[in-house]
Amino acid sequence: MTPTWYDLLDVDPHASEAEIREAWRAAIAELDPGDRRFRTFNQAAEVLLDPARRAAYDAELTAQQPEEEAPDEPTPVTATAAPRRRVVPTWVLLGLGLLTAALVVGAALLARQPSDDAVADAARAAQAAAERAVPPVLSYDAADLEGSRSSAAAYLTATYQKERDQLFEEVIDENAPNTGTTLTTSVVDSSIVRAGDDDRVQVFLFVDQAATNKEQAEPRVTRTWVTMTMERVDDEWLVAAMRVV
Repeated sequence: MTPTWYDLLDVDPHASEAEIREAWRAAIAELDPGDRRFRTFNQAAEVLLDPARRAAYDAELTAQQPEEEAPDEPTPVTATAAPRRRVVPTWVLLGLGLLTAALVVGAALLARQPSDDAVADAARAAQAAAERAVPPVLSYDAADLEGSRSSAAAYLTATYQKERDQLFEEVIDENAPNTGTTLTTSVVDSSIVRAGDDDRVQVFLFVDQAATNKEQAEPRVTRTWVTMTMERVDDEWLVAAMRVV
């Protein structure tokens, strides 16, 4: 039997998001980003930490499980009994024919979905844009908070910029000047989470964040996971949403 993503992370199929995240972090803690296992563990986390993708994956696993067949009742054998032959109703054959035709048509329609090449090109462009956006969007300097805010603005959609500015004011503006905190973010690795069309793409990023403050001159580095939703606006990929774990 092929190992599942649950097997890979050594968690129960009913594990909570927190349990999956903890298992994923433990699995990659000692691995180099260039290690093949690092990418495999990240792929598992991408699926299992995304509710929609996890639900689809669970459904796929369920479909792969062999169905239990109820044993046929034995037919008494007599000297004159002829073997029973199961007759398939005509409506069943017709239904199977229609289902087959529908699957063929569906496959043809899927093949004509927005050009695979276009979606792939868009995904790569969005991924590159997300990697460029992460440092300015997730970094700040207590000595120049306005400069930090301005540096990030160029990478955000208008809607998300308002949301980030509000968070910046409530959290960073209130605390950073007192603590003298400087946060510098860099990308370790990234991959595509979802690219359903060529205008909106989700990108999964693994980043390092080095923090210093008045009491801590040596940078303390924390590795964390970020999901960025990238949206194409006037041929430019901008951050439309972001989740940091």
